[in-house]
Amino acid sequence: MEAINKEEAKAYFSRELLAWYRRIKRDLPWRMNQDPYRVWVSEIMLQQTRVDTVIPYYERFMNKFPTVRALAEAPEPEVLKCWEGLGYYSRARNLQAGAREVVERYGGVVPDDKVAVAGLKGVGPYTTGAIMSIAFNRPEPAVDGNVMRVLSRYFCLEDDIAKPATRIGIEKLAVSLIPEGAAGDFNQALMELGALVCTPKSPSCLPCPVMEHCEARLAGRETELPIKTKAKPPRGEKRVAAIIAGTGVNEGKILVRQRPETGLLAQMWELPHLLVPKEQEKIVDAAPETDGSTAAAGEWLTRSMEEETGLLIRPERWFMDADHVFSHIHWKMRIYLADLGTLAGAAETAAAYEAGGKQGEYRWIGPEDMETLAFPNLFIRILREYWT
Repeated sequence: MEAINKEEAKAYFSRELLAWYRRIKRDLPWRMNQDPYRVWVSEIMLQQTRVDTVIPYYERFMNKFPTVRALAEAPEPEVLKCWEGLGYYSRARNLQAGAREVVERYGGVVPDDKVAVAGLKGVGPYTTGAIMSIAFNRPEPAVDGNVMRVLSRYFCLEDDIAKPATRIGIEKLAVSLIPEGAAGDFNQALMELGALVCTPKSPSCLPCPVMEHCEARLAGRETELPIKTKAKPPRGEKRVAAIIAGTGVNEGKILVRQRPETGLLAQMWELPHLLVPKEQEKIVDAAPETDGSTAAAGEWLTRSMEEETGLLIRPERWFMDADHVFSHIHWKMRIYLADLGTLAGAAETAAAYEAGGKQGEYRWIGPEDMETLAFPNLFIRILREYWT
């Protein structure tokens, strides 16, 4: 095959990729029009999340909050509940904060202005480029992991894509590839190719529309590229939690608490749980008790829960172990079934949680309350197991 120069390779790439996308593009709900709000919501949801997972969340979210103003005016708990299960909940809070900025500054209309869009809460360079190109057809790059992978392979780029300087260089390259008048379709074509064909581990080179001049394929390096230094593994944390069953008027309910207004999983609901100090981690590392006893972990939970939260509880037996990996933390959690202490101190315990406890609001809930309160995925899994 005759070699071509770089400019010819770029022209070929842009032409063939755009034609391929217009033939095969998927029918996705956010592609029904170019409404910048719809584009914005979709791009925020698609961060760190697969398309198939996003679709039902997106449709439900848009039905509930069809306009910027509807989102801006909604109570935050409703927004979080609608986002429940997607994870990375700061995305939802930032999206709502950005919507409020659009209402306050721009009358509820997402502006056709790159600087203004980039200034919105939670909108970084990639989302700015996606909104400006897809909604307004401006020739702005939208460079995410998919795009860096595709361009690194096609042009056989060996720079580490984890470095900011590499992203800046690829953004400049991406701008030079955008066909005149087709920025939105071209940027989506790049994303589509990375998602469907030029995948991370097993790229499908034969059906690729630009395989003929892909430098990595020609060099036999398509599985080596892109080069990316590995991120630090998430920090491990051992935790012990309690499913505290109610009695009397609270029979059939359990006690949950709301997280603080800021920080990890802010304002979401959870089971009471505690971080186990390093020197005590062996109580979680040991095999769980299967004889109905609570042993060391349960005893530690009783003592520490009273000290740290004001709740006097009585663990009855081990229920299950569960874990959840955040971007920077890995929770390994042992869960016990428990009730409030019925001996001396029970009245004080009840008063403590009714007054708000030491770590936020506490509330007795039944299964029906799961429909309105937003819980992180970890606790959704635990409570589904418990209620069933």
